[in-house]
Formats: sequence, C-alpha cells, structure tokens
Amino acid sequence: MKILLLAGEESGLIYAGRLREMLGGHEVRGYADYGFATSDLAVMGFGPVLKRLPFFLGVKRTMQRAIDEWRPDVVCTIDYPGMNLKLAAYAKLRGVRTVHVVCPQVWAWKSGRIPKIQASIDRLCCFFPFEPALFRPGFAEFVGHPLVEELAGVERPSVPEKGLVALLPGSRIGEIERCLPLMLEALALLPQGVRAVIPAANARAKEIADRIVAMRTDASRPVETRLGGARELLARAECAVVASGTATLEAAILRCPTVLVYRVSAALAWFARRVIKGVRHIGLVNVIWEKGGGAGESPMPELLQEDFTPGRVADALRRWLDDGAARADAVRRLDESVAALETDGSAFSRIVRAVTGEGGAR
Repeated sequence: MKILLLAGEESGLIYAGRLREMLGGHEVRGYADYGFATSDLAVMGFGPVLKRLPFFLGVKRTMQRAIDEWRPDVVCTIDYPGMNLKLAAYAKLRGVRTVHVVCPQVWAWKSGRIPKIQASIDRLCCFFPFEPALFRPGFAEFVGHPLVEELAGVERPSVPEKGLVALLPGSRIGEIERCLPLMLEALALLPQGVRAVIPAANARAKEIADRIVAMRTDASRPVETRLGGARELLARAECAVVASGTATLEAAILRCPTVLVYRVSAALAWFARRVIKGVRHIGLVNVIWEKGGGAGESPMPELLQEDFTPGRVADALRRWLDDGAARADAVRRLDESVAALETDGSAFSRIVRAVTGEGGAR
C-alpha cells in the first residue's frame, strides 16, 4: 500500500515517526520526501504566512502533483489543518481515501467549519473524548491520545530535581523571540539555587535560544540550552514555563506543574478574542478539565498577552518551588484531567487501522 503521510509541525512529526515504524510493510512518503523541512512549514500567524505565501503555494502545488503522479492509496494528514485539509480535499476529489489525525479545534472557534471538514476527508481520528459528538455519527472516532502511550516509557523520578525549572518557549522563531526573554526575566526573580534548562526543538530553535540567553543582563541564575530532551526534562523538573501548544499537554501527562504562557501580535490577539467562543481556556489540559465539568482552579495557570509578565510567572513558579503541598495539589489536578485521555489499547494501533482500512474501518 502507498501512503502519503503529511505532518507539518514538530508535534505531528513525532506522531508520524511512530506511525511510519508501524507501517513498515507499506511504502510511506511525506513532506520531507519532496524537499520540505518541518522548520520551514511551521509558520504561525496571518502576517508571517502572508510574507511566505509564494512558498506555501509552491508546497501546495508540489504535493498536489505528488498525489496525481504517485497516486497513493491513502492520504493521512496529521494536524496542520491550514495546508493538510486542503491537500486531503484535493486527494478525496481524485478518489483517494483520506484520514485526518487530530481534530481541528472547532470546539473553540469557527464551528461552521464542521460541514467542510466532513466533506474534505473520509475519516477523522480524535484525541479528545468530547470531539466525535461534534460530527455526524460514524465519521469521527476517539482513539485516545497518543502522547499518553508515547510518554508512558519516560522515566519519572519519585522526587523531582530540586530547583530545576524547564523553559519551553516554543519551536517557531517568533514564539521563541516573544516568549523566551520574558521567561528569563522571570527566572531572575526566583530565589538563588534555581536553575533553568531550555530544550530546543531543533537546531534553528537552539541557535535563537542561545543568542537570547547570551544577551541576558542578569546571569545570576544558571541557564543551559540543549538540543532536544524536553520530555526527560519535564519528568525531572520541579516546575516549568511552557508556551501554549502540545508541549503543555506533555508537561501535564508527565505531571510537571506548569505555567502556560503566550504572546502574539496585538492584531492577532484582537482577532482571537473575537472568534474563540467555545472555551474559556487555551491550554489543552484546561480544556479537558473544562469540558469534563471541572470546578475551581484549573490545572494549569494561563498567562496570556498583557498578563504574561515576569512578575506573574515568577509568582506562580515560586509557589511550587517553595510549597510541597501546593505542588502536590497541582500534580493531583493534572492527574485528574489526563485520565480522560486514556483508553483501552493503543491509540497508534487505532490510527494504523484507520489508515490501512483494516479491522472494519469505515
């Protein structure tokens, strides 16, 4: 079987790697086989995408040509809906079976996309239990969250490493440049003995992080940058500051008390506040908690836009660094939310069955 497996961001690339291993008996291609690097594809925001519009139009044309010429038996797209759902729709019109992994966040904004999504693909694999009910019966399936399975093998010490703070400012250039300086300022407000590690998602991200760290005026708190190792770091750290995205869910699954932070341009923030109507939170673990009827304090504090200040970040971290009971309570609330993501069996196996059409897949 010929399978076109398309993942356009770092988190999707992790899932794609595991699926490639499980699809070893089949011929699998992806963006990289046509010359496109994930670091070039992972661009966020209207302005940055507009600046690189000729590049993205070229990606679209190349992949459409690949569908026409290679004629895969199935196109499996993973997240990255802006590009991937367009390519899936193109494939479906040409009679190619299509499976999309990771439900677009229609529960947060633009629920009017649901009919278009149902028309674009044959099957949807959802990671959150409340998502299938949003679509027509039989179209979407809750497969469990692969991260629960993926992170089960990460060793977690019984006691976290005292004073260790993980800083994850994102994988995109803009994210790092907006978030990391504020994270480092917050670090400077914490007690002596605290140290931070930044696990860069790729070589380009590490280069940018190194430059920003070198520009610090206060180097009294040690900061180490390294390439990769985010999961092992989150498993050992006392607490973390993480830019909004999949990494916040990884932190929750690894039971690392985390402050979720994010900043975007003023124009994008204005737009987001007007279109995001379906949820009160942006952190995935907090959305799970909210949809499950959670009451009281959410599992993961969110500091967004003007609320994302060094002082407020430091205040949140200091509570977990200084108070073992507060940290234990944070871990308990993370546990309760993460439990909703677990299913019997393997999420990856369910996705493979959907892709190959085995096991009675629709």
